[in-house]
Amino acid sequence: MKKVCFWFLVSGFWLWTIESSAQKMAKDSAEKVFLLGPSFAFQLPGADLANRFGNNFKVGGSFTGKLKNNWLFGVEGQFIFGDQLKENHVLDSISTQQGFVIGTNGGYADVFLYERGLQFFLKAGKIFPAFYSNANSGIMATMGVGLLQHRIRIENDDNNVPQLHGEYLKGYDRLTNGLSLTEYIGWIHLGQNHVANFSAGFEFTQAFTKSRRTFNFDEMKRDDKQRLDLLFGFRASWFIPFYKRKPKDFYYN
Repeated sequence: MKKVCFWFLVSGFWLWTIESSAQKMAKDSAEKVFLLGPSFAFQLPGADLANRFGNNFKVGGSFTGKLKNNWLFGVEGQFIFGDQLKENHVLDSISTQQGFVIGTNGGYADVFLYERGLQFFLKAGKIFPAFYSNANSGIMATMGVGLLQHRIRIENDDNNVPQLHGEYLKGYDRLTNGLSLTEYIGWIHLGQNHVANFSAGFEFTQAFTKSRRTFNFDEMKRDDKQRLDLLFGFRASWFIPFYKRKPKDFYYN
């Protein structure tokens, strides 16, 4: 994943360099444009989320409209994934003293635990042209409101542990979600030749969540605690721009 992020940034810088050298003068007026594209992020957890998971990655996409006054409005969604589980006692009630789960064949079952999650946001913000950038590029600041959801993904590919399938699985997966706020600040470049269009910066997320399961089997009780889940990370995005087609000029003799 680190290599993917590295080459993503290198490619963006390379295209930006080519485009900049091809243009001697920056655009002096902002344009209306719709931006569609993927994003990639590396995140660190905080507060209650740090007690359950370690670092994670996030991939997703967004659709954003930019007005001529550089205000931004859009929607986005991301898929969260990781393999650093700190709350690793969820299977203690069905495990041996050595920490193994016994399958229906009498042997040790292959069981793997991962972090999985989703985010959806409605966002608004603005671009502030700076550092001699063109009028459509500069410092981008956005805020959003939406939903954060996360759970423990439990995989038993051999299907030899009945307690980890169907409705029973809900007693172990810690499904959690709730209202979420997010803030982003970074740099956005919208190329003058419409070739290099990307952003990179820092993202902060706060979520006010709660368990959505009625009972945790390993704890033998319901989890009704109000949680504060935090995420901090670096995010890079690539955009496909859709500009309003300019009318053609016609001349008559």
